[in-house]
Amino acid sequence: MDSFRSSFKSCTINRTAVDEPEDRVYRQKTRRRILILTISSAILVAMIVMTIICTRNLDTSPFHPPFSVDVSIKAMCSVTLYPNSCFSSLESSNTTDPHLLFKQTLDVSSNELSNLSTLPTSMIDQTNDDRIKAALSVCQHAFEDAISKMNDSVSLMSTTSKSINNVLSRANILDLETWLSAAVTDQETCLEALYEVNATNTIAEINDLMKNSTEFISNSLAIVSKVISFLPSPANPIHRRRRLLVDTTLSFPNWFGPGDRKLLQETNPKPDLVVAKDGSGDVKTIKEAIAKVPKSKNTTGDRFIIYVKVGEYVENVVLDVPNVMMYGDGKTNTVVSGSLNFVDGTPTFQTATFAVTGSGFIARDMGFKNTAGASKHQAVALRSGSDKSVFYRCSFEAFQDTLYTYSLRQFYRECDIIGTIDFIFGNAAVVFQNCNILPRQPMGNQFVTLTAQGKSDPNQNTGISIQKCVISPFDNLTATTYLGRPWKKYATTVVMQSQIGSLLDPRGWSPWEKNVEPPNTIYYAEYQNTGPGANTTNRVKWGGYKASITATEASRFTVNSFINGNSWLPATTVPFDSTL
Repeated sequence: MDSFRSSFKSCTINRTAVDEPEDRVYRQKTRRRILILTISSAILVAMIVMTIICTRNLDTSPFHPPFSVDVSIKAMCSVTLYPNSCFSSLESSNTTDPHLLFKQTLDVSSNELSNLSTLPTSMIDQTNDDRIKAALSVCQHAFEDAISKMNDSVSLMSTTSKSINNVLSRANILDLETWLSAAVTDQETCLEALYEVNATNTIAEINDLMKNSTEFISNSLAIVSKVISFLPSPANPIHRRRRLLVDTTLSFPNWFGPGDRKLLQETNPKPDLVVAKDGSGDVKTIKEAIAKVPKSKNTTGDRFIIYVKVGEYVENVVLDVPNVMMYGDGKTNTVVSGSLNFVDGTPTFQTATFAVTGSGFIARDMGFKNTAGASKHQAVALRSGSDKSVFYRCSFEAFQDTLYTYSLRQFYRECDIIGTIDFIFGNAAVVFQNCNILPRQPMGNQFVTLTAQGKSDPNQNTGISIQKCVISPFDNLTATTYLGRPWKKYATTVVMQSQIGSLLDPRGWSPWEKNVEPPNTIYYAEYQNTGPGANTTNRVKWGGYKASITATEASRFTVNSFINGNSWLPATTVPFDSTL
């Protein structure tokens, strides 16, 4: 195959029979080991947190603290994946306050990442290979996005030590976890683009130069998710978790105010601009409309509304302005169409017909297509890196890599997703609810995988949640079909309360590499699915797969819990049915 992510996509999977008694004993031992490690890790984290709390609460004298700065730093760094780099980044500190130590890790991470800002441009000037140049342009975009997320994080923490606890509300902490998760994804995206074109020497050079920023950002993410989120503060004096309240009358995420919900439910919201191919609107193309969105208005939170009339708009669109709503005349009537693809020389990341990075994006009653076809391999219809975004009654149609849920928090309701290989992929925290997931017939030597989730760091609050959807063929599907395969080491995907047709292979899931069992660090699960494909009797026997989870475990992947990483949405007005 032509790329890093697709190197095993066209292989035919052959499996040998497994000795069931021996395999059962092995799985039982593995589960016991995992349980012991989990409990031990939880105890260790609890001890570390208590040490830091005591350090902060008892350090009443600047000359005789109960714990030294060195001990406090080591305790905090012990929860990270890279404790040595964590300690080196904090060794000049003279405080034991965990919030100030965390802020210092953000400053160090941000400074290190900023050093990479001009690297892709300088490397582009040093090569004559157009494919490598294109991959490096992806790196440039990824680094800029990562720097933006780090700047947001640093800005949030840029307060005095006296008031810093007041800033770190639960919502603030969950924003930090989300932004840092995205920054980790951004850096990996650069390497993936270079892997696609086999730029071995460039990969080695960039990987070496990225080492510090990669480790520092991962450390910051670990500290906020494993230490800071459990510290008491004025806003949350004892427990970090809050009771989840539900309201069965609402159908959209709580980050939408009443006005936004009204916009989604209105038949024809009053637009600020009208796009019409026939000239009956303000402009003829979506690109023209986006160019007219006033940047100053949108940064204040006012929503700009674009109505796209019926028609097929053949254009590649990039929307980087926040707080835009775009609606059409129906998912089959208003369609944005493109054909950029990997085989013809475009990096997967840049093949998207429609790419959105501006936060708070709403799309309703529109279709997004990539018409390149199966033989062109990776060809994205829509790529979203829009935080707190919603896609309602939309369709996404392509073959391989249809919908790139790239990063941050996303919600899809009553949408159609059509494709072949890994056609829902990425590393966002994303929930699909009441959607139609429609696998289609691929090329003759290929099998079908609905999902490929890309969580690479255990502390990222990302994954794919498919709830109350219908999984059925788009066409005369005869290829072997799986719910997904784990793209990265901590891939997280849950299918629950969905109707699964007979199209599904009984094994349910495919390994990323032929005949290589994925690591136990993945989290794949099913819960209360129905239909002929929902029988889990013959599912894969991986350590990281759960054929059945409890209601408590499943509730972690509902909108109110999962999109925000355990309650980043306020506890009222949730976008899902009140019960599992």
